[in-house]
Amino acid sequence: MKKDLNENSKKNLTALITGASSGIGLDFAHLFAKDGYNLILVARSGDKLDHLAKELIEKYKIFCKPISCDLAKPGAAQELFRKTQSLDVHIDFLINNAGFGAMGMFYEIDTQIQTNIIQVNIAALTELTHIYLKPMLDKKFGRILNVASTAAFQPGPLMSVYYASKAYVLSFSAALENELKGTGVNVTTLCPGPTQSGFQSVAKIDAHSKIFNSPLVSDSASVARAGYKALFDAQSIIIPGVVNKIGVCSAKFVPRQFATRVTRWLQEKRS
Repeated sequence: MKKDLNENSKKNLTALITGASSGIGLDFAHLFAKDGYNLILVARSGDKLDHLAKELIEKYKIFCKPISCDLAKPGAAQELFRKTQSLDVHIDFLINNAGFGAMGMFYEIDTQIQTNIIQVNIAALTELTHIYLKPMLDKKFGRILNVASTAAFQPGPLMSVYYASKAYVLSFSAALENELKGTGVNVTTLCPGPTQSGFQSVAKIDAHSKIFNSPLVSDSASVARAGYKALFDAQSIIIPGVVNKIGVCSAKFVPRQFATRVTRWLQEKRS
């Protein structure tokens, strides 16, 4: 699809990226800006967003609007929609990248943190998809990319709520992709494995965790490039990295209890 868009049409197309201030979201912002698309950048970090927007505007001569928004707060998605409406901007590409997790035993992690994970990873993603999908359907064109994870394919002890939230994203996105066939709107689910970004810091994942000291770890730029290509190719699901693909396929053919034990072993610190 990307090849069918000329320079003039790109100037009239806008991507909204959540979690745009760091990691995969930041790399998505650079990819869209480099190709000449306009941007709405969303994250909690207002200062970081302002700096990024200024950089992208100066470098690529695009329209770029930073919007500071905490998607953990109920009603944030509606407020974000109102702000984009006030800008008279139609969203053609919705990148639901915002998400976070927390490492530890479920019963030891604060209830509010667990609730916020569900709010950002599930509720806000679902609400934003619903809000911005309708105008896409009216225009008969749109692309939605929801960031799940290889965590979506099995239970995850020590990050139980996060893993479950990503299973929701995968299931929801796959169903929606089927519903939208023939409408001009496509849904892509990006399922990266462990990725070097700000995620592990927020989740309080120890630097000596086995999973972040393994061949599974990718850099955020390569993950974003894979997702970006899949979005424009209208792929349903993309799992970047050969090792990650093998891991996901293997999980389908082993008993669930065994896959769960392996996941816990990977989450734990190296001895």
